Amino acid sequence: MPGSDFEVVVIGGGAAGVAAARRLREASVQCLLVEARSRLGGRAWTVTDASGFTLDLGCGWLHSADRNPWVGVAKEQGAAIDKMPPPWTRPSLDVGFPRADQDEFQKAIAEFFARVDGAAQGETDMAASTLLDPMSRWSGLINSVGTYITGMDLDRVSVKDLERYDDSGINWRVLKGYGTLISDAGAKLSTMLDCEVRGIDRSGKRLRIDTLKGPIAADRVIVTIPTSVMASERIAFTPTLPQKIESARGLPLGLDNKLFMALDGAEEFDKEVRLFGRTDRKGTGGYHLRPFGRPMIEAYFGGGLATELEAGGEAAFFEFAVAELVGLFGSRFARRLKPIRVHCWGRDPFALGSYSSALPGFADRRKTLAEPVDDRLFFAGEACSPNFFSTAHGGFLSGVAAADQVIAARDRSQAE
Repeated sequence: MPGSDFEVVVIGGGAAGVAAARRLREASVQCLLVEARSRLGGRAWTVTDASGFTLDLGCGWLHSADRNPWVGVAKEQGAAIDKMPPPWTRPSLDVGFPRADQDEFQKAIAEFFARVDGAAQGETDMAASTLLDPMSRWSGLINSVGTYITGMDLDRVSVKDLERYDDSGINWRVLKGYGTLISDAGAKLSTMLDCEVRGIDRSGKRLRIDTLKGPIAADRVIVTIPTSVMASERIAFTPTLPQKIESARGLPLGLDNKLFMALDGAEEFDKEVRLFGRTDRKGTGGYHLRPFGRPMIEAYFGGGLATELEAGGEAAFFEFAVAELVGLFGSRFARRLKPIRVHCWGRDPFALGSYSSALPGFADRRKTLAEPVDDRLFFAGEACSPNFFSTAHGGFLSGVAAADQVIAARDRSQAE
């Protein structure tokens, strides 16, 4: 393969890979960004529907926007930012959820997270579900909201990991889409798309990266693939890296999927409002009406429910959403809905999920996952971030950190 010799190769063109490659480019380090997909962005993916609206099928919110480095990138690009607070920070529609019940639920979920914070200070980790109040009518809905946050049902979520997530509570959006923002950030990088990596061999003097387009030689490699892909050993490491694989298996990707639906007569509802399909069970959808004021609904499904719906195919998401919304608004409401787009991230071969969450007992494995190997193999991605995991800015910061480690290792080798 021509041009197959590089100082540094970055594997994975998502938020972490793009950030790492940008940092290396700034430092004048010869670098190639290799991506298995035909696009950059990874789990950030913006598409345009038939009406010309941009839809983020993956991450869509600039979480902790007051300190999120992607906000600076958006400003560099001249990208318009919407700063309206997200619907989950305001009361839901009171259809099927009276305001008094909403207040009661907010009190219950605040008490649950207070118990999480307290339990996380102990020596022993545990599943977050053990802190649900079995006598509370809101435990099912709290669990459902937990799947929106972590991608997993709370019986699979580490209390210590959940407590460590750091969020300022400021959430903005990019009008052109988060996926577009990240892919545009990589526009000037040296990239090789549609190039799936199958192996990394560090047994020789230089690293050998085996791809479906042929081998690539490099002095150093930054690996930014999702944990579920690493855990499945789709990329073979030679010699093997059992600690990395074990850590990746303890930090699997949870599952959250979005369904976009067109809504006739959308002006009946206020812009940017939310409601739950049900409030009396765990497996329910969250429905964001008129995002950006558009005539559509953005539906959100997480954890075990999302897994079950993926098993039924894309049509299952729409059928489930219609059933829940008809239960709230009556049978005629079904005629006003039309599916636009959904992406099954659990079945995406280059993702195998949405974002990482630590299983009970594995919260400290984020540090293990991020540690370099032999000063030649480096790791980044949202799962490597100790406090900003599950976010694109966590990916960004880990990518920059890995690039800085590469630069430091390079400087040390040149000084010898």
